[in-house]
Amino acid sequence: MTLPDLEAAPGVWVALRTKHPTPGRVTAADLAAAQRLPPWRARELLRGRHVLRDLLSTHFPQAAEAPVRYRPGGQPVLEGHPRLGISISHDRDATAVCAALDRRVGVDVQYPPARVRPSLLYRCGHDCAEELSRLPPVRRSTEFAWLWSVQEACAKAEGSGLSGRPWRIPIPPRQRTGTWERYTWTSLRDHSCVPCSVAHDTEALAPSLCRPAEQL
Repeated sequence: MTLPDLEAAPGVWVALRTKHPTPGRVTAADLAAAQRLPPWRARELLRGRHVLRDLLSTHFPQAAEAPVRYRPGGQPVLEGHPRLGISISHDRDATAVCAALDRRVGVDVQYPPARVRPSLLYRCGHDCAEELSRLPPVRRSTEFAWLWSVQEACAKAEGSGLSGRPWRIPIPPRQRTGTWERYTWTSLRDHSCVPCSVAHDTEALAPSLCRPAEQL
């Protein structure tokens, strides 16, 4: 599955791919980073970098070949472009990427699990867990994947990831958009058969908070 780039909110661009050309659009620095990883992780990294480079070249061409670095919590950033927020997610053959100017962003893609343990459903589902538990098993797994993709996207936008306990974030089931704290989230239910959601700052950050302001 290859979707056209989506503008989840004004200036917030998302790309989702499950088919990846080989070798794809990557940089020498991307290839060097992959060489230090186990083969499966190297393939995953290069798929993510390919989708990221494609998205940037279309919407933020000044940053299309910028090196990717990581904050201590694992959040990716583009060297030399502090105002440009990015996020990358993988699950099996699916890769999702998000980018936006002057916003913190998070994206997550999740295939439905074969089974959702009741303890996990109640931990992540909060007040809607009972409702989800009554769904047929296949639909329950699908709705759980959509729910978890929102929680992960919000935690990534916050910069905390799994260490921030994304399951603590209350998300109403089956909704396409909503808010949590300072973030707005959107589930791509109208565009993707694979659960995928994106989160971003509700308000754009002032460039002064993303110094140096003259850089994109």
